[in-house]
Amino acid sequence: QVQLVESGGGLVQAGGSLRLSCEASGGTFVIWTMGWFRQAPGKEREFVAAISLGGGSTSYEDSVKGRFAISRDNTRNTVYLQMNSLKPEDTAVYYCAGDRRTTAQAMGAMTFERMDYWGRGTLVTVSS
Repeated sequence: QVQLVESGGGLVQAGGSLRLSCEASGGTFVIWTMGWFRQAPGKEREFVAAISLGGGSTSYEDSVKGRFAISRDNTRNTVYLQMNSLKPEDTAVYYCAGDRRTTAQAMGAMTFERMDYWGRGTLVTVSS
């Protein structure tokens, strides 16, 4: 019944920007920690960013610090990922995730199986 739907992916040139959105339905979004993960072909799924229930605490993977920004609008049941200064190595399927118990600081250590909710992903391709 709970569903996360990502949007905003596409093709962009290196140095460009994209904003991803993830809209939640069928659950109590306001009490979930939310985050973004990504997976490139042939690679493991990796943590990108996370945000606390009220948006006051965030966490980022080192390679995206200063370039990406996560935010949420609880009135719209939506979490965003603003991506600037994109690089070819950012090319991946980006997945939205939600959890009822973990914190923003701990979300990067969550396994695929232990995460409460996953979206189906949106593809981001950065050309050189």
